[in-house]
Amino acid sequence: MFSDRAEIVPDQAGPSADDAGEIASVVLSQLRDDERRKVLERAEHVREVLTGYRSGSAELVREGEPRTEYGAGEPAEAKYAAKARELGVSVRSIKQWVADFRRHGEAGLVSKRGLSGPTQPSVDDRWVETALEVMVEHTDQSKPSRTLVIERTRARVVARFGPEVVPQPSRATAFRVLEGLERRHPLFRLSAKRNRDIADRPEGPYGKLRPTRPGEYLLMDTTRLDVFAFDPLTLKWVQAELTVAMDWYTRCITGIRLTPVSTKAVDVSAVLFQSFRPRPAGRDWPRGAVWPEHGIPRMVLVDVEGAVGPGLASPPLVPETLVFDHGKVYVSEHLTSVCRRMGISIQPARLRTGRDKGPVERYFRTLREGLLEALPGYKGPDIHSRGEAPEDDAFFFLDELEAMIQEWTAVVYHCRPHASLVDPGVPGLRMSPAKMFEHGMARAGWIEVPRDKDLAFEFLATKWRTVQHYGVEIGRRRYSGPGLKGLGGIRSPYNGPVKNGWPFQVDPDDITRIYFRDPATRAWHTLLWEHAPSTEMPLSEDALTFARQLAASKYRFPDDRLAVADLLERWNLGLGTTIAERRMALRLSREQAAIELPKGEAETVVSLPSVRKALGRDETPAEPREPDVVTETGDDDEADLEDLADDNDFYADALEDV
Repeated sequence: MFSDRAEIVPDQAGPSADDAGEIASVVLSQLRDDERRKVLERAEHVREVLTGYRSGSAELVREGEPRTEYGAGEPAEAKYAAKARELGVSVRSIKQWVADFRRHGEAGLVSKRGLSGPTQPSVDDRWVETALEVMVEHTDQSKPSRTLVIERTRARVVARFGPEVVPQPSRATAFRVLEGLERRHPLFRLSAKRNRDIADRPEGPYGKLRPTRPGEYLLMDTTRLDVFAFDPLTLKWVQAELTVAMDWYTRCITGIRLTPVSTKAVDVSAVLFQSFRPRPAGRDWPRGAVWPEHGIPRMVLVDVEGAVGPGLASPPLVPETLVFDHGKVYVSEHLTSVCRRMGISIQPARLRTGRDKGPVERYFRTLREGLLEALPGYKGPDIHSRGEAPEDDAFFFLDELEAMIQEWTAVVYHCRPHASLVDPGVPGLRMSPAKMFEHGMARAGWIEVPRDKDLAFEFLATKWRTVQHYGVEIGRRRYSGPGLKGLGGIRSPYNGPVKNGWPFQVDPDDITRIYFRDPATRAWHTLLWEHAPSTEMPLSEDALTFARQLAASKYRFPDDRLAVADLLERWNLGLGTTIAERRMALRLSREQAAIELPKGEAETVVSLPSVRKALGRDETPAEPREPDVVTETGDDDEADLEDLADDNDFYADALEDV
């Protein structure tokens, strides 16, 4: 009897799933209040005819019940006639009400005319299908008018079925048909881009990745900001691109990088590196927006205020799967090799499918509406929303704009509850990304971030070169250093793409030095470019290539040292006006490196207090002592030097005038 193969066969008719009518709750819920009261009153009259009581039960008898004409001994026909006279309807209507009530209950007393749907235009189905076909053909084209679609539909119907075979609707009826088809295939009401997005939706039910713990999925994307920034060389506005990494489970932003004009693969790697090594938080940030220095969530700390140090701007985590689009910088060999080395899986999103990275796309919109539109230089999301001259108000430099975005993300975005951050066990609770991170740590446990202090070298590009007696040559640049001592005559243990080659880590944004790890001691060494002392700032590979071309057009026998010096002089004079020069100069204007690498041997030694004191670089001023003999002062006495120092404010006044 309880087997799935057994089925109860009823001995009389009853409700069935294949009934033509709707269930009672569906029918009654469509009624208005006055219609529902009318149905309930009619049901009382029917129950009085059947039982003599309006409630249908003798236990709920009302005053004066049962009435004589509806007593138990009266025949049914007499009861029908009495109720017909009382309500002023025919006996046939009363009999029909009783039959409907016995079959469907109160839902059977609902007027069938009140449940009928909106009247549809009586148009031939062939004309309707042809109109829908014409609308679908305009999906990838410019948005047409309704009149054009109607005329093309009429012409196609005549050509396909013959003249006067399919009746043509009137113009007003055709417009009503197109209004109904607009729900199936939007074409006229929304923008052409939005219509294409709706047409590309999957026909089946939507599916999505459902993260269960922090770090399971890391979303990365790049967008062009809707606000202008300042070119520090030409004092002109420039567009910037923002690259972010977001943990899908917590919606925490784990990496931010703002680049001028375009984004490179090294910038994407730098954003990924921030997930392992977050940047330090600002000194004036509130404590609620700062993660502890060691990355442990606040809920496991006994004394939250006891965490010393400035703290971190975002939580450190180990991403397991990287989700990004098909941009060049994301499918580059550099980024894929970094992910392979760190054990990160790669999950490319579908082409032109923004919903695969929905949370990070929503972050870009929240950033625009919550911060960017309040800044000077905001130009709007499209050309129709742009002001008359938004670039006239821009005065933020790129590093300043990035600092604002980082602080807004930490102070506002990470602390504001999100509608999508919920716990199924507590349906009414809305959590912020910071609280969701603590929730994930309590649920899945802490995933230890790699502690290697030299982890940054893993995110640099690898070049294979042989070691010569003069050092290493990469791109016609020679590097040397103490780390190469004794490697010239040793056979390389690596089976790389270059015979007897050694791996060297190169930062494209700073080619003044490369990095090499000794295979025996596993220690990293810094190798300097032979012309590095002539540069006063990091030099990119693109900048050096342009400097060589510039020197070749000016000198007969140029070299790298002359090319770099000439390029720096050109930039210092503010002559970087071409697109190529401005793009490279903007990257050099960044005060913060893409990947903060550990200091080399020489820099580490000089930073020691004893060495700085020996070299005369001690910042502690010595106590002044009075000279024994007063000598005659010349032209360079202290008073004249102070007057000369005051004249250095000329450039500050000039910038204020600008």
